[in-house]
Parts: sequence; structure tokens; C-alpha cells
Amino acid sequence: MSKTILSSLLFLLSGLCMAQTGIKGTLKDAQEALPLEYANIALYATKDSSLVAGTVTNAEGQFEILDQQKGDYYLIAQFMGYDKTVVENITIAKSEILDLKTILLSPNQQLLEEVEITGKAFTTMHKIDRQVYEANSFQSSQGGTANDVLRNLPSLTIDASGNISVRGTTGFVVMINGKPVQTDPALILGQIPANSIQNVELVTAPSAKYDPEGKAGIINIITSIGATDGTFVQANTKIGLPSVQDYDNKQNAVRYGADFTINHRKNDWDISFGASYLRNDLAGRREGNVYTIDGDTTTYFPSDGERSFDEKSYSGRFTVGYTPNESNTFSLGFYGGKRSKDRTADIIYYDNHAEVNGETIYSMQYYNENLRIRRGDFVLGSFDYSHTFKNKANLSSSFLYEYTMLGGPTTNLNLGYPDTDIVYQDEYNTNDNPLHGVRFQTDYKAAPWSIGTFETGYQFRNLNHTGDFVYERKNNETGEYELVPEFSSNVDLTRQIHSGYGQLSGEKDKWSYSAGLRLEYMDRELDLKDKAGTVDTTYYYDFVKLYPSATLQYAFNEDLTLKAAYSKRVQRTTTFKMNPFPEREHSETLEQGDPTLLPEFVDLTELGLVKDFGKNSFFATTYYSHIQNLVNRVNTVYNDTILNRIYSNVGTGKSLGLEAGIELNPTKWWNIFASGNIYQYIIKGTFDDRPIDTSSWVYSINANTSFDLSSSLKLQWTLNYLSDRNTAQGEDSRFFSPNLTLKKTFLDGRLSTTLQWLNMDLGLLDTNEQRITTWRENEFYTTTNYVYEVDMIMINISFTFNELKNKSRFIKSEFGEKEF
Repeated sequence: MSKTILSSLLFLLSGLCMAQTGIKGTLKDAQEALPLEYANIALYATKDSSLVAGTVTNAEGQFEILDQQKGDYYLIAQFMGYDKTVVENITIAKSEILDLKTILLSPNQQLLEEVEITGKAFTTMHKIDRQVYEANSFQSSQGGTANDVLRNLPSLTIDASGNISVRGTTGFVVMINGKPVQTDPALILGQIPANSIQNVELVTAPSAKYDPEGKAGIINIITSIGATDGTFVQANTKIGLPSVQDYDNKQNAVRYGADFTINHRKNDWDISFGASYLRNDLAGRREGNVYTIDGDTTTYFPSDGERSFDEKSYSGRFTVGYTPNESNTFSLGFYGGKRSKDRTADIIYYDNHAEVNGETIYSMQYYNENLRIRRGDFVLGSFDYSHTFKNKANLSSSFLYEYTMLGGPTTNLNLGYPDTDIVYQDEYNTNDNPLHGVRFQTDYKAAPWSIGTFETGYQFRNLNHTGDFVYERKNNETGEYELVPEFSSNVDLTRQIHSGYGQLSGEKDKWSYSAGLRLEYMDRELDLKDKAGTVDTTYYYDFVKLYPSATLQYAFNEDLTLKAAYSKRVQRTTTFKMNPFPEREHSETLEQGDPTLLPEFVDLTELGLVKDFGKNSFFATTYYSHIQNLVNRVNTVYNDTILNRIYSNVGTGKSLGLEAGIELNPTKWWNIFASGNIYQYIIKGTFDDRPIDTSSWVYSINANTSFDLSSSLKLQWTLNYLSDRNTAQGEDSRFFSPNLTLKKTFLDGRLSTTLQWLNMDLGLLDTNEQRITTWRENEFYTTTNYVYEVDMIMINISFTFNELKNKSRFIKSEFGEKEF
């Protein structure tokens, strides 16, 4: 088997360079030498002035037009707000890529004032394999985090618990400037200040070039790199006003924070430093009703009480880049920080009773005082190197190491009520689980061939995650805490992944294409021991799998394109979801994993079109996904008043849906950006030898409309809505959040203030609350309504100390934040 894997990887890593005919160059601003991204390049034949080919520049202002005939041409380069530039007398020889070097565009002075007053940056840009969204278009996210940006994007939804899904599917890869990080998206994205984000790229059907991790695709956060000599400094502050409504919480929620970025570029050096602190509490309540059936006995335990979060995070990041010449680039980065999220769930079980044939056999009230602290201290470093050969082939490599200490205790007190001096049960569980992660990656992009560009690469990842889980219960007679062996364990997970890929992409006339294949070998070893010394079991799992991908796009004209894509993905299981020893979440819930849990494999196919009409645009995509080994959290009855939540492979999940969006500019001062997604979600399989067969239609709406009240004053209203949706054992209710923001700029845009009204409600709309219901016939029924804070007023202030554009690039965590 190992010889087969090695041979396949060597085949994928091999490639021959073939000659190509065409042109290339770089487009820059003539005054500041900044690269111009998304500028239009058109190539014309000199003999008849016919349009031969066209393209747009990338983030570095670079462009290529390949696969052309030898002959004489001229080129036109243009960009909004700049004078058009014509490059004449271009002669292309056979088997030659003519380098036009740097082409400078000069700002059109007559248009500058108009552009400043009425010009709008794009909200969305559609590419062959991704959609690109400008973060600044969503004012309600300013002063917040990347999560606040994402909730406005088509296809994406965030529910009351902060779970992010793409087209209804959770589990995707987060990338920072193209570098993949294996994380819990809501938690890592909650660490990135929204002010530091330039663009967000959504890749729903990734190519074989990318790690296949993430069944819902890839979200790439763009912060870019230094662009010109000088120093950039930006500082942002955030403060929240006191809560408008009273949720009867022990402590009042507080919200404030600050972040800054310093970027200095001089000659060959590019140095960036940033730090942030965020206190982001959330007040709320929980209203629940549960009953279980055991034989002829039915036990009821309705509840009501506090459900709030105290969240703190602070971090520091540093990167240094060195470019000694045009061929070589080096980058070194470090990142460290601390974060904690304390969940308070102090619940009164006000009518706990049991019945036999309708006759009450006991009744009582009690108070559960519950605090779950989740923390993570981490430090990581990365080194990157890139070399460009004379034939423009490129070789790059990257190394990342991470150490993370995850953990946090949970205290669980069951007390009398209203006499809380009575102690029924006093329990405490904690864990220390350090994680070590290593990733090495190397990629090679060959010089262009006659049929396109070939890329190949290899990646190695190693993860070692150990856990020491201790569960203790206080002996009310002795006053001592005693170990509960059946809930205490040692866990040791080791996972190694080797993968290699080959991919070919190119353009021909109106066609663009990409096709690739990735081969992966994964080896997983999970060692489990209990504290009593009676369990010592090792679970092994490995596989060799191919991940094909393909994308095809056809441009009918400049205003209409059609594309189709296929991608195979995988969602690997985390340590938490594989630990079979129960963890006491609160009075009525245990939570445990399955050591034999299989990865989820997904096949995704999509077909879409993009249509531009004037200053407006429309897109629509139909898609189908099939998930094998679908993982869901399901319930069983542990005893009469405790449910056991288990992560299990429950069968297959299927989604067939349509997403569409439109951007309209009815006037110079009014913009509308709206999108919707509707799909049928089907789950079929078994759990605990009982069938699962459920389906429902689910839809979501993300919309915002902006009004330019003046050149420096802007009003924006947004709405995020998610409908009811089915789960393996029940359903989650609708969830929505409207927001209103007012933004005022001063000092030529260097100073901006934003007033936000988040989760608008006014006691009328049931905003920011969600009900989760599960049931199993003749066994249990549970429904819980989570009611979180509304009518939150925030003030954000941002100041830029000079004119240079923020282009800092920071590294992010690869492994540990997924477990957080």
C-alpha cells in the first residue's frame, strides 16, 4: 500500500514545462505605485482592431493573456476613476510570453470629485471558482469580528448559538490570506477584527489544489500584503451601551474593545504588528420543558433561568517579510494569545415531578447553578518561502507549528429551592488537553503550457492531542470531592495526513476550465483509558482516498457567464466528538462522543450564472450535495431526569437547492444588496437500531440597503433570516436579526464613527431567539427556547494616522481552535 501511495504522489508531483505564446504585465497607480486590482485589460489585433482577448488584474495588479497567435497587437488598460492607457506596437513572437513590465494609469482629475462622492466599491465579484465580497460594504459588522461580516454573505447563516453554516451545512475550512487553518470557524473568526478585513472569498466547490477538509467548502479572509513604502497605523475602538432589557442575570453584560495595526514597508522589508482586545458579553435566558418515559413512569422537569456568556479575548500578532529580489520572498510570523468564554446557566426546575398512569408519585423544585468555562492559551509560528524561476514557474513552501493548551472547568450545583442552603449534588469536572500540530506544504506552479497551467504539490500534517478529564462529586457526609471513574478518562489522539495533488487550468476563447485530482492517506490512532484502570483501548482508522474536482465556465459576453463545478470533500472528526466518556454539561445533560466515528465525505455539484446589466448584477446557482457518514448530535435517556447527547454517524444527508442574489443601484445614493437560499434537506439512516427519515424545505435571506445621505454620512439597514429546519431527531426554529447603522466620516475619511442598533426588536419581533426541539417516540421530548439580548447599541471609532492602505498579513491557528 505504501509503495502505491508513494508512486501516486510522485506522479502527481511530476510535470513538464511547455512553450506558450502571449503577454503579461503589471498595472499600477501612476502617483502612488499601488497595484490596481480588478482593472480591465483588453488585447486587440492591429490589422482590424478586433478584440482578441481580455482579462482582469489580480490582487498584485498582475495579468496574463496566453494562448495567442504570433502577430501585431495593441492593448487597452482601464480602471474606474483613471485615464485609459493604450499600449501600441506590441509584437508577439511564437513560443514567447512578452513581458510588458509595469503599465501606469493616471487618475482622472475631472472624475476624482465625482468618484469621491458617488463612487461605490463592489459588494461582490464573481470569479470562476469563488465569490469575493468587500467587507466594508457591511456597516453592521464594523467594530465586531469576522463573524459579523460573514452573517451578511449569500449562502451563509449564523444561528443563536453562533453556529455558522454554508447552504445549511456546517463544517468548512477557514483560510487567512490563502493559508488553511483547521479550526472551529465561529471561534477563530471571532478573533479577527472586522476592521482588519479587506475581502472575504467564498469557495463552495474548491479545487484539488486545496486541502479537501471542510464539507461546506472554504472561507478565505483577505488582509493582503504591503504595497508601497511607508508606515500605516490604524486604531479602532468599540464600546457598547448598557443593556436595554433586563434578563434577570447575575451580572450586567459589558461590551468594549480595541485593536490596532501597524504596517511598515521599506525597500525589501515588510513588517506588521497588531494586537486586539475584545470583551463581548451577551445577556439572555433559557426556557425549557423536558419529559422522559421509562416503562409506565413519565418524569417532567420544566425549567427557566439565566443563559448568558462572558467572553474575553486578546492576542498579539507579528510578521516580517523579506524580498531581496524579484525571485525570492521570505516570511516569518508569530501569533499568541488568550481567550475565555464563560457560560452561565443558572436554572430553576420549578415543577420536577413523576407520574404513573397520570398519578403524581413525587414533586419537587430545585435550583441548578451551572458555570462552564472554556479557555484556550496558544502560541504558533510559521515560515514561508517562495521562489519564481526565470520562466515564471514558481516554487513555494510553508511550515507551521502550533502549541495550544485547551481546557476549562464546569461546576454543577443542584440546590434546594427556594432554600438554596440545601445541597443535593455538588459536581466538578475539568480537563487539561494540550495540542501539538505541525503542517508542511510545498507547491509548484509550472511555466504555462499550450493547454494551460499545471500545478502540483504535497502536504504533510501531524496532530497530537492529549486530554486529562477529571470528574469529581462532593461527598456530602465527608465534605471531600471523590473521583467518578465512569466520567473520568485519559485520551490520546494522533493523526497523520499525507496528500499530493495535480491540477491543470487554463482559458481558450470564451472558455475557462480547471480540473484536478488529490490523493490522500490518513492514519488515525485514538487511545482511551479510564481513571479506574479498567479501560485501556486503542482505536485505529486509516484510509487512502482520491478527491477529484472540476470547474468549467463559459462567457457568452462581458455581461453573462455560465459555470459548472464538482468537488469531493471530507469533514474529519474532532477529539471532543470521539471521547466516549460523558461530560456533565448541566443538570439535565451529559455529552459524549463515539471513538469509532467516521469522517463525513461529501460530493458537491453546482451550476450557476452571473448576469450584469449596467450598474446592477444578478447571480443564481443551483446545487446538489450528498453527505456520507453524516454526523449529528442525538439524544438517549441516561436516567429519569438526564439526557445523554451523543455524536454519531446517523446515515446520509442530501441537499438540493437554489441560491440567488441581486445588487441594484437605483440612484447614485441608494444601493440594495439582497440574496436568498432555499433547499430541501433530507436525512436518512439509523441510530440505536431505529430508523431516521426526515426532510424539510429550508430558506434564508440576507439583505441590506444603503443610503448615502451625504458624501460623509451613510445609513444602512440589514436583515438576516433563517427559517425552521429539520435535524435527525427534531427541528430548530427560525432565527432572525435586523440591524441599523449610521456611519459618519471626518478628516477626508481618516476618522470614522459608526452608531449601531443591533438585534432590533422593541419588544415586538422576538428577535435573536431560537427554539430547539428534539423527541423520540415513547422515550423523551425536549424543547428549549434560547432568548438572547436585543436592542444593543454600539459605538465604533476608527482612526487612520496616514494615507497608506492597510495591507498587513497575519498567520492564524491551524489546529487548536477547532477543539476550543
